[in-house]
Amino acid sequence: MELELEPIKLQGIEDKRPLVIAGPCSAETEEQVMNTAKQLADKGIKLFRAGIWKPRTKPGGFEGIGVEGLAWLKNVKKETGMYVTTEVATAKHVYECLKAGIDLLWIGARTTANPFAMQEIADALKGVDIPVLVKNPVNPDLELWIGALERINNAGLKRLGAIHRGFSSYDKKLYRNLPQWHIPIELRRRIPNLPILCDPSHIGGKRELVAPLCQQAMDLNFDGLIVESHCNPERAWSDAAQQVTPDVLDYILNLLVIRKETQTTENLNELRKQIDECDNNLIQELARRMRVAREIGTYKKEHSMTILQTGRYNEILEKRGSQGALCGMDAEFIKKVFEAIHEESVRQQMEIINKN
Repeated sequence: MELELEPIKLQGIEDKRPLVIAGPCSAETEEQVMNTAKQLADKGIKLFRAGIWKPRTKPGGFEGIGVEGLAWLKNVKKETGMYVTTEVATAKHVYECLKAGIDLLWIGARTTANPFAMQEIADALKGVDIPVLVKNPVNPDLELWIGALERINNAGLKRLGAIHRGFSSYDKKLYRNLPQWHIPIELRRRIPNLPILCDPSHIGGKRELVAPLCQQAMDLNFDGLIVESHCNPERAWSDAAQQVTPDVLDYILNLLVIRKETQTTENLNELRKQIDECDNNLIQELARRMRVAREIGTYKKEHSMTILQTGRYNEILEKRGSQGALCGMDAEFIKKVFEAIHEESVRQQMEIINKN
């Protein structure tokens, strides 16, 4: 299905990269909200964000100020002229935001992962023309992400966008949520005219990672950024470690290098031809490898051998990973490539063994 989309145009905001949405993780007090908003407005930020409802992973923490905070956002709009936005997770949230005159809504990762909740929100939005941004689901499931966008689009909303906030992982390493950039890149390929914003705060989980993640997003041609900014991050009631002050955010944005996608040269075209040639050679070599794998499958069938030879598989992964590292590539990347190749080899051998 193709999404029927229109640009997210807001009067007074230039149509250029990056579109920046900034504000605290949570609206805590009216003073905190207004203080942060005024500082951001002074830095030229036009879109102010603040969480009103904040369901936490475990009960007991601050779970948002609730409807009371919407009045604070109305005051931000009145006093600074900024557009205001917040997250919705239920139909009731939608109705309260529409009543309060919120300008833009976004849907969080936990909600995106729940088709029932998404449909409830879509039904509540029928007949309304408001921009809606949909965060990726917590798990790396592109179809689930697209399905959530389709539900909102089917309700008649055309000013849609996506937010990439990374994907949850049991094994925490550098990032709070793994970027897995290939997933939003594939979303862009599938829906080219869909604006995609990056949420570096939730990907990084630490304020020192916000700047490099913003630059990565721009280098990958993302359309915008949604960044958590607080007037006093160390004392924030939620996600304190990943928020930056308005001054730091301004510094980060001023240092961003915004490259153009359309600027091509003869040299670049020549290099792309070389890439195409390499890809053709890779496919031919893979086809040759699969022919050998099928011959091995035939041999295993004739000699009643199991397909999976664990020792041999481990040897291949380790050896190829080391070879890749010697050639200047990441060993884990090479292992992933050979895991995919092995999976296809096993599939082809299974076909041979199970053939009567």
